[in-house]
Amino acid sequence: MSSVKKFQVTFDCAEPTRLARFWCEVLGYTASPPEGFATWDEFDRSDAPGKEPQYFACTDPEGEGSRVLFQLVPEGKVVKNRVHLCVRAGLGLVGEERLATLKAERDRLTALGAVCVRVMEADGENESCIVMQDIEGNEFCLD
Repeated sequence: MSSVKKFQVTFDCAEPTRLARFWCEVLGYTASPPEGFATWDEFDRSDAPGKEPQYFACTDPEGEGSRVLFQLVPEGKVVKNRVHLCVRAGLGLVGEERLATLKAERDRLTALGAVCVRVMEADGENESCIVMQDIEGNEFCLD
């Protein structure tokens, strides 16, 4: 029996297009419309004119990372995420160099609308990381 090597991460959200565009900027991904459509706007127009966009997906242009799908749901976020993304901004870095890199990425993402929840500095056991929230309040880490 073979194991699955590829997977998609799906976000339930209030504004799929807006949240997807935020995450495209975070991850360096590009919009990935359904097959047969040049853009998500074209797909949305074909679905039902005037209907709120239901989905938006983005993919790694290098083809290495997982596809991320954003889907409209009627209910809002009410509790802390049980699963979150860790954005590997400081991969391979340690100490002050790692913390400076993470803080620079934090500053870039807060300019896009993210919120810094807390900075967790290295403690001798664990390296530094920064807990963030995206524009809809979903938690993620810069590590």
